[in-house]
Amino acid sequence: MDNIIFAERYSRQMMLPDFGEEGQRKLSETSVLIVGAGGLGAPVATYLTGAGIGHIGITDPDTVSLSNLQRQTLYSEPQVGRPKTECAAERLTGISSHTRFHKYPEGLTPENARDIVKDYDIVVDCTDNFPTRYLIDDVCAALGKPWVHGAIGEFKGQVTVFNHRGHRHYTDLYPDRDAMCALPKKISGVIGAVPGVVGALQASETIKLITGLGEPLDGQLFTIDLLTLATALIEF
Repeated sequence: MDNIIFAERYSRQMMLPDFGEEGQRKLSETSVLIVGAGGLGAPVATYLTGAGIGHIGITDPDTVSLSNLQRQTLYSEPQVGRPKTECAAERLTGISSHTRFHKYPEGLTPENARDIVKDYDIVVDCTDNFPTRYLIDDVCAALGKPWVHGAIGEFKGQVTVFNHRGHRHYTDLYPDRDAMCALPKKISGVIGAVPGVVGALQASETIKLITGLGEPLDGQLFTIDLLTLATALIEF
């Protein structure tokens, strides 16, 4: 990208104290894997693309459905029935043509997880099920990759960071893997703003990990209730 265009495009970030050209360079040289292109994945992918991440991978085996449009802001009505990874990459390329996107329409599975994750610096968990979260935890621990976790339900959400410098893991927060994975999957209601808020926080945590700014949520679980605006920071 031309230096003049680069400076103009990211001027609002580069003027931040301790960010500057060095912070922007770090973003452009970093690769991020987003696991799940739904309610959380949509804002995460949008903000990370806009911020200037150089390489983004998107895994999701689903297609766009009409009920997604209430909260999954990457998609539109004409895309119903099409693969989410394909539709997401189209929209995100329109935001940043110089970002490289890699699509994984097969999703993240025990068979392919290691081969996919090894090519990325950071993983962002935007899934909605425990087996995939434990899979991410195992693979990131084995490969030494930090990952940013987010979860939502109804009016509430939570965010934290795992395996930052080999520190806390998902199993530290949820040690009973068998019990959690045995829970029946259920569809619960959620207002569209909840994944928007939580996804934005995940994107922010990712940027903090890359640039070294601030303190990441390492060993701390941030929770928020959008009905009451009550928040908590839980040590684990």
